[in-house]
Amino acid sequence: MPEVASEPAARTLRSVQAGERATVASVSGRGPTRRRLLEMGVTPGAIVKVERVAPLGDPVEVSVRGSRLTLRKADIDMVIVRPVGAISPASP
Repeated sequence: MPEVASEPAARTLRSVQAGERATVASVSGRGPTRRRLLEMGVTPGAIVKVERVAPLGDPVEVSVRGSRLTLRKADIDMVIVRPVGAISPASP
């Protein structure tokens, strides 16, 4: 029986360490915060890099699509990511 490659586990953007990159899998939630994240470029398929984390863990500075965003913990908990190596070879 052929072995099926499993996808890396999805996790929230909060679990990504400073200096690491990840691919946005989805943005959960509803309402204006979700809409604002999508407007700022945090969309499925986008690569985000955690630049810095404040000493108490809030806020977090990330770069996405050439922009740097400073997001609160509550906001980054809405962003589901996969390790950057999880990008499908068919993706542009």
